[in-house]
Amino acid sequence: MIDQIHAYIKEVEAFQTTDKNELEQFRIKFIGSKGILKDLFAAFKAVPNEEKKAFGQLINQLKNAAEEKVAQITATLEAATLSAPTLNDLTRPGEAFTLGARHPISIVKNQILDVFASIGFNVSDGPEIEDDWHNFTALNLPEYHPARDMQDTFFIQTNPDILLRTHTSSVQVRYMEANKPPIRTISPGRVFRNEAISSRSHCIFHQVEGLYIDKDVSFADLKQTVLYFTKEMFGKSKIRLRPSYFPFTEPSAEVDIYWGLKTETDYRITKGTGWLEIMGCGMVDPNVLKNCNINPDEFTGFAFGMGIERIAMLLYQIGDIRMFYENDVRFLNQFSSAI
Repeated sequence: MIDQIHAYIKEVEAFQTTDKNELEQFRIKFIGSKGILKDLFAAFKAVPNEEKKAFGQLINQLKNAAEEKVAQITATLEAATLSAPTLNDLTRPGEAFTLGARHPISIVKNQILDVFASIGFNVSDGPEIEDDWHNFTALNLPEYHPARDMQDTFFIQTNPDILLRTHTSSVQVRYMEANKPPIRTISPGRVFRNEAISSRSHCIFHQVEGLYIDKDVSFADLKQTVLYFTKEMFGKSKIRLRPSYFPFTEPSAEVDIYWGLKTETDYRITKGTGWLEIMGCGMVDPNVLKNCNINPDEFTGFAFGMGIERIAMLLYQIGDIRMFYENDVRFLNQFSSAI
């Protein structure tokens, strides 16, 4: 019996093939449920005790040799299949690539920039980690000014003069410091405020703020610019400006557009009034111009700002601002056909 096992081992070691069917027959012969190894393990019970150790070692040697041979030839055949000329066959059908979708915030931001670019606004950018001067003081918000409480700020703990910007107005300050009038710029970017996260607010969001400074700029110029934007962006030609307060503009106003009351959704988002707030605006305060080394006796200007998420929620009827930040592919894929 031991001599027979030695013969089986030699047969296994000598076995070679390039045919999958032949390899399968070899596997069945030695490792299959009715193969040689099963018979040998069954015969093990009848082997004298003094021969069991040697007999068992030979069976295990045969088993390991057969399994290794099958694994080795299988790997060789698979590698040969992968490296076959079929990979270079130009007639084979290609694999479709899954195209991603532009994020709705990016879509709306680009639409807003295109509208203002058409009337001569360039795009300016600045750091998200700001100092107190550019974020507050230069914007007519000196230290201990009560209006600072209008924005809950993330300050850097090791340096109270450094903070995460609460608006992109800080970019406008930097732009005014580096450029002389006439200035016509728009500043998109991410901003941060220490606010509770809910369906309508988030601690991270995006703004687009615009600035126009030149000689003889009036509130009428501001109104016409806003009206042009609402027509191009929303297709709405009816707006109203309500008096408001912002520390860096005087006079200041909130801009509403007449959204209408045609559907139940219109009633819900406008609270039954038909009017919807979209941005804040106003004439640049003379103190802000002085802080940026611009003579307020020679130049005037206006500024405006809006939240990109709010605009996107209006355009796409999105009911929860948190959806913009959850990276849910099911949500994002809905915008694959958007511009």
